[in-house]
Amino acid sequence: MSSRQGSGEDGGVAGEEIGGVEEVEGAGTVSGDGGVSGGDAGATGEDAGAPEQLAFIRETVRRAKPRSWRGAKRAEHLPVARVVVDKGVLTIDKFFDYEVPAAMAEEARPGVRVRVRFGARVVKGQREGGELHDGFIVARLEKSDFSGPLAPLAQVLSPEPVLTPQLLRLCRTVADRYAGTLADVLQLAVPPRHAKAEAEPSPPPLPRPEVPAPGGWSRYPAGPDFLAALAGGGAPRAVWTALPGPGWPYEIARAVAATLASGRGALVVVPDGRSVARVDRALTELLGEGRHAVLAADLGPRERYRRWLTVSRGSVRAAVGTRAAMFAPVHDLGLVVVWSDGDSSHCDPRAPHPHVREVALLRAADEGAAVLLGGHVVTVEGAQLVRTGWARALTADRETVRRTAPRVRTVTDLDQHRDAAAQAARLPSIAWEAAREGLAAGGPVLIQVPRRGYVPRLACGRCRTPARCRRCEGPLEAAGADAPLHCGWCGEEEREWHCPECGSFRLRAQVVGARRTAEELGKAFPRVPVRTSGRDAVLATVPDEPALVISTPGAEPVVESGGGYAAALLLDGWALLGRPDLRAGEEALRLWVAAAALVRPAGEGGTVVVVAEPTARAVQALVRWDPLGHAGFELDERAQLHFPPVARMASVTGSPAAVADLLNLVRLPPDADVLGPVPVAALRGEEQERALLRVPPGQGAALAAALKAAQIARIALRTPEVVKVRIDPTDIG
Repeated sequence: MSSRQGSGEDGGVAGEEIGGVEEVEGAGTVSGDGGVSGGDAGATGEDAGAPEQLAFIRETVRRAKPRSWRGAKRAEHLPVARVVVDKGVLTIDKFFDYEVPAAMAEEARPGVRVRVRFGARVVKGQREGGELHDGFIVARLEKSDFSGPLAPLAQVLSPEPVLTPQLLRLCRTVADRYAGTLADVLQLAVPPRHAKAEAEPSPPPLPRPEVPAPGGWSRYPAGPDFLAALAGGGAPRAVWTALPGPGWPYEIARAVAATLASGRGALVVVPDGRSVARVDRALTELLGEGRHAVLAADLGPRERYRRWLTVSRGSVRAAVGTRAAMFAPVHDLGLVVVWSDGDSSHCDPRAPHPHVREVALLRAADEGAAVLLGGHVVTVEGAQLVRTGWARALTADRETVRRTAPRVRTVTDLDQHRDAAAQAARLPSIAWEAAREGLAAGGPVLIQVPRRGYVPRLACGRCRTPARCRRCEGPLEAAGADAPLHCGWCGEEEREWHCPECGSFRLRAQVVGARRTAEELGKAFPRVPVRTSGRDAVLATVPDEPALVISTPGAEPVVESGGGYAAALLLDGWALLGRPDLRAGEEALRLWVAAAALVRPAGEGGTVVVVAEPTARAVQALVRWDPLGHAGFELDERAQLHFPPVARMASVTGSPAAVADLLNLVRLPPDADVLGPVPVAALRGEEQERALLRVPPGQGAALAAALKAAQIARIALRTPEVVKVRIDPTDIG
């Protein structure tokens, strides 16, 4: 952990009486002396104005400046506070020392929120001026390593210790791994303060629950032993390939219950709110109310912070939520569960872009907790954990898989010859038959339609090869039916395109969306209800009755009563497989299996039809229901190509001049490779390039440190153009 201190021009003190007010983002209104214990500093004349002025201030200002602590007595015991300032700049990614006034000595504990002055100057031996910034106290010390005068803390915003030593350690590790700043990670880890929620007391913790029965875990040969290890205080690590069906939330709930029975805490992170609701319901049914907290973004700031405090105070020992819940301060953490770790929602879009899976592994290693990476499919990263022996594969035997999985059918060449129109049709006859049979059986039929973001712009109408630019290999697109083709990356026009594979001049139009599919199928089945679930409105459940349910990938609703869909049609598979991305096959299989897992078992008539090239590896893995085998093949290919997760990689994106400037400054570790730069999609009309930096295993930390140092050097040289750095990007083309 970095422990550099500074109090020169960076740490400031209110060296003069502070008048007026300051508008600061935050909840509530804090008076000039309301947030400071003791109140032995007097108000200035500017603070006491006419009643009209005070009324105007109260109506327009959300937080006032704290009073000056000039001349205040310093604390006798541990008079120095080490603070991390909430200012995410690479050049000041370190701790700063401040003096603790005696009036704050009791409240200024490690972990509490404070306000400090930053950017002050020394005048007559004291620090004056400087901007107010929020921060956290990380330690109290007897003396500082800095020899100059220290600025006093300006204000203790709250006596609630929200930054625990374990959380601070985790945030520092995550910042270093992703070449980011501690302040940026803390913004992801600690929710904004809500004073009213903080004033509410948390309920006392409930006693330990009983050790649960294996339940659904008995379907896995190693499942009961995994639960027993959790209940006995062990820390097993498993990559879990969940069986199809609606049972996975209840299996997670039993793993959490076993961990709570051992006296430890548990944390569950899922990709979306619908999954949170399913796990929440399973935990409530198994454990009752009051033993876990749901941390979801849609709760609102007050309720979410209130629940976060119940976890931080130890009132509950289990938490379930989406991405941000990965940092939840669960006491004595014994189990971390990540469901569907291949879902893109697990990668934070905010700097430094940490991934839930990697944070979970770092946290489990630091706190000695068990790990359960679960999903209907296995990611390449999960397969690597199994292959290296870091985790064990938790799978069912083939007989159980065949008994619970639906029947999967593909559109073969024989089917194409039988149906002359099927080659160009989007819904071959075999798919129509499956839909009719499913509706006749009395159940709903799921139809998965890739949304626009998952597909290349255009492809060959004969062999489905993506249409690429001859200059930069970018995807071709057209603004309209009669508009000329142009490249989506470099903008070059293409007037004489033909397929390099089969020579065809015919292009396939962009994939038809969910609404148009609903209209077409509504005409084909006029008396059957048609429901859509997608970006505009995502359905959580649908009734267990005949209906056509048209959904985009990841938005498939669950059938009520757990009956499952009678059939599923996975359309336009070529669009998923044809994405210009290294993970196209892995992502296609994940989306297909997630939809197929909602279908009834083959013994109950459940059928899945996938409209894609039957010989594709992902299609064959779906037919065999062998996601672990598919992940193993993908891992072998990545090893040959020296691509993640076998190697570590970073991407740098920006203008050509900015990328070249950073590459000239960076001091890469030995055996590093630079791939590119190559053009990427323009941002606001500005030309952009991206370079990939690759290093062998074991040098990921050195790569992150080198990129961070190069970014700091560019800031020191006052280079204006920004370069976006991402460690282990999820999509690398």
